[in-house]
Amino acid sequence: MGIELVGANVHDSRLVGSTFAVMIIEHPDATPEQPQNLCLDKGYDYVRVNREVKNLGYQPHIRRIGEEKSGADQELEHPARRWVVERTFAWLKGFRALRTRYFVKGANDLAMARLACALIVSRRCHAPG
Repeated sequence: MGIELVGANVHDSRLVGSTFAVMIIEHPDATPEQPQNLCLDKGYDYVRVNREVKNLGYQPHIRRIGEEKSGADQELEHPARRWVVERTFAWLKGFRALRTRYFVKGANDLAMARLACALIVSRRCHAPG
């Protein structure tokens, strides 16, 4: 898990390496039996991103630009899990201070985002059932 705060004019594909650099929870080492996978949408369909993801030790699964969704996605053994990202954004929007940016300084906003992520993880770890 990692979070980085940048301006809205910075494309997501430029943040792959820097987001992994600030990871709080490290991923386990990849093995031939259990490779580490990273699912990305077509906004990341660049050769440099593909190379960077492989250098980080992940197997990239990037939807190609121009590739349409099909029923084949349901047939894949490990289909993309983009909904996990969207769900997490929805959880973050549950924090009023993040939904409406009250902080002028970026460092304060980043601290609030990190606190929100810590609360989300804590709630998920201690959820009943």
